[in-house]
Amino acid sequence: MNLWLLMLLGGVITFTIRFSFIFLIGRVAMPNWFMRAMRFVPAAVLSAITLPAIVRTPPGNIDLTFHNPQWISGMLAVLVAWRTRSILWTVGSGLAVYLLLLGLQQFLLTR
Repeated sequence: MNLWLLMLLGGVITFTIRFSFIFLIGRVAMPNWFMRAMRFVPAAVLSAITLPAIVRTPPGNIDLTFHNPQWISGMLAVLVAWRTRSILWTVGSGLAVYLLLLGLQQFLLTR
């Protein structure tokens, strides 16, 4: 019972923290420094989510070599995002290069 209560309490606390920003954003005047800092939250969250998936290989090791197709396609996607500022081109090019490298890797392993 304590485990269920702990999970419920954690969910309520998480919901309250996230909902407070949504609820207060139009009703309370936020300081300028806070509003400027909030512009960087989406990029920081996206980086925190994607970077571990790009640099880690399935055994859990960090692989920053050219043998890691996630790393190469991720770096290409960063360059495409920087040049085009287009989400569609960024995701499309990263996925295309990843699938191409994965297919090439499988082809070379079977020969």
